[in-house]
Amino acid sequence: MIESNNPLNPVCVLSIAGSDSGGGAGIQADIKTISALGGFACTAISSITAQNTLGVKEVYALSGPIIEAQIKAITDDLQVDAVKIGMLPDSSHPEIIAKFIKAGKLKNIVLDPVMVATSGDALISNSNILPLIQYLFPCADLITPNLNETQVLVKHPVSDTKQMLQAAKELLELGPKAVLIKGGHLQSEKMTDLLLLSSRVEHPFWFSLPKIESNNLHGTGCTLSSAIAFFLGNGENIEKAVHSAKNYIYQAILSGKNLHIGNGHGPVNHFFEPISLTNKKYYKKEEF
Repeated sequence: MIESNNPLNPVCVLSIAGSDSGGGAGIQADIKTISALGGFACTAISSITAQNTLGVKEVYALSGPIIEAQIKAITDDLQVDAVKIGMLPDSSHPEIIAKFIKAGKLKNIVLDPVMVATSGDALISNSNILPLIQYLFPCADLITPNLNETQVLVKHPVSDTKQMLQAAKELLELGPKAVLIKGGHLQSEKMTDLLLLSSRVEHPFWFSLPKIESNNLHGTGCTLSSAIAFFLGNGENIEKAVHSAKNYIYQAILSGKNLHIGNGHGPVNHFFEPISLTNKKYYKKEEF
C-alpha cells in the first residue's frame, strides 16, 4: 500500500467505466487498484457486461441521464482528486462527462480509450469513437491507448517504436496534454511504452521492462490507467505518475502469472506483496 499525502483523507479517484462481471477488468479492476494503493474509489458505471475470462457475452450501455446522475451525486458530496475514464459504449457519454470537467468538477483526467477486450471482443462501436475524440480528448491530461487502439485512432499501422513516436505526435494533435502508447503487443522481448507530453514533444519518455510470459493479463489496461490516476491525485506529475503506475502493474502481472482463475485470460494480482525493482535497470529515462 502506498502512503497517501494524508491517511485520514485518502486520495479519492472516480472511475467512470463499465462493470466486468468476471471481476478482472473495468470498474472491478479499478476499485481493486485504487484500494490496493491506499486510495478511495468511487464509481460511475457506464455499462453492464456479461463476461468472464473466456470473453464478453453481452454489453448493456446505461443511459446518459444515469451517468450524469451518478457523477453529480459524487461531485456534490466528495472531493474527487482524479478521474479514470474507461469504457463508454453510448455516444452521449463523452459530452456529459466533458460538461463536468469543463465546469471544474473533475480534474487529473486519465482517459483509457477502451475499444477491444483482451479476448478480442469489441466493446464500443466505431460510431462512438468520434464523440470520444471530440469531447474528451481535449479535456484529458493523459490518454492511454494500446497499439490496437492507437492504430484505430490514427488510421495507419503502428508496429514498431518509430511508428509509435509518430502516432503519439498525431494523437497529441487531437487535444490531450499527454499520450501514453502501451507497446505490450510489440514483437519484442521487452514491454515498451511511450509517454509523450504536448509541452515536451521533442523529449519522449520510453519505459521498457522485460516481458512477462503470462496468460493472466485481463484488465491490465484498466489497472494501469487507474493507478496513474491515483498517483496524479496523490500529487505526482504525469511522468512520475506513469513511472509509479508502471512499477505497480509490473509487479501485479509478475505476482499473478501463476493464478488459476477461470479457463481463459485471467486477472493480475492487484494485492501483491511488494517486491524490489531497480528502476534504472528497466527504464531508459529517469527525468522525473
